[in-house]
Amino acid sequence: MSKPEKLVITGNHAAAYAAKSADVDVVAAYPITPQSPVVEKISLFVESGQMPRTRYITVESEQSAIAAVISASATGSRVFTATSANGLAYMFEQLNWAAGNRLPIVICVATRALGAPWSVWSDNQDAFSVRDSGFMQMYAEDNQEIYDTVLMAYKIAEDKRVYLPILVNYDGFILSHTLMPVSIEPEEKIRRFLPDYVPHIHLTDFDHPQGVSPVTTPDPIARAGEKTAPGYFEYRYSMQKALENSLDVIRETGETFREIFHRSYGNGIYKEYRTQDAELFLFAVGSLASESRNVVDSLREQGIPAGLISLKVFRPFPVQEMREAFHNAKLIVVFDRNIGYGYEGILAYELKAALYGKENPPLIKGFIAGLGGRDVTENIMTEGVLKTRDAFQSGSTAQMDLPRTDYLGLFLDKLEL
Repeated sequence: MSKPEKLVITGNHAAAYAAKSADVDVVAAYPITPQSPVVEKISLFVESGQMPRTRYITVESEQSAIAAVISASATGSRVFTATSANGLAYMFEQLNWAAGNRLPIVICVATRALGAPWSVWSDNQDAFSVRDSGFMQMYAEDNQEIYDTVLMAYKIAEDKRVYLPILVNYDGFILSHTLMPVSIEPEEKIRRFLPDYVPHIHLTDFDHPQGVSPVTTPDPIARAGEKTAPGYFEYRYSMQKALENSLDVIRETGETFREIFHRSYGNGIYKEYRTQDAELFLFAVGSLASESRNVVDSLREQGIPAGLISLKVFRPFPVQEMREAFHNAKLIVVFDRNIGYGYEGILAYELKAALYGKENPPLIKGFIAGLGGRDVTENIMTEGVLKTRDAFQSGSTAQMDLPRTDYLGLFLDKLEL
């Protein structure tokens, strides 16, 4: 059997190679920094004949890009596109349409701050802002994980228990433009893991005509001699159950991936680092989770029993898995590269909701850092953790468990509110 091809490539090119390995049928391309090199690389694959089956469509906007892949997916094609920031926001109307019609579309998001004010640098506000559209969401910490996660995304989304679209998110510039070693797997292994897509919706199968996006009524209607047609409420319930089902599919897919490719990412839902005897936990996604590993090592050197839970699957939010992961935790420090405006960091309040009602619940303290691409160093993160730990040990925690926001690396000397 052929061996993997070892390349040193950017995160964007890792995503492009994954689309090539998945043998996608249709790619819709519209450039936006820092995503543009994904679709540019795919265009070179298509032009050189390395993706002979792929139809490459250049469009005039991000909304047109998702409209193109929606149409292609509804005609039985495996599809791909990529975007960032305001491009993802421009897709928002159609994101809901794609999810509501249960189309297994895969979109890579090189995360970037949303304007205004304008910034091309990274944070997670764009991806987190579409969390309730019905898309699944997975995060990657390095370029190999980007490649692997895209492959897993197709297998998950196309499973008959799921049939939902998915975002594969990775930090703009921090990963999208950084070179790392990546193993590109041989075709025979890929086909074992990811067989051809068998669509559940195929509008050009004229022997079996069907439709999508039916017009619904508030209540189910039964015509004479026919079964009751579902109403809008029933469609939404079905989508919610599919999202819940996807956690089992994600775990199974991660295990199958490990068996074939000999790489794994925790249990497929989250990754643990030095948690076996931990009492103080760090919690983050993407690049902040990656940097948190250094923070854990630094804290361990100081004799502090710290560990990390790096969340891979953000939607559906894995409530039961989080309750199990943090069953021994006394203090959790959450790092968010986003803001749930008017409240606090989104990851922090999602975790608080997940652990609500738990017996002997841990104290959860959230920090927001790195917005608009501001550097988040190990020292800054460690300082926040130690400050929180000291307050916890001294018993001065009256304000720490309230839904208030603290920040790391913020400059306020010239700020006018």
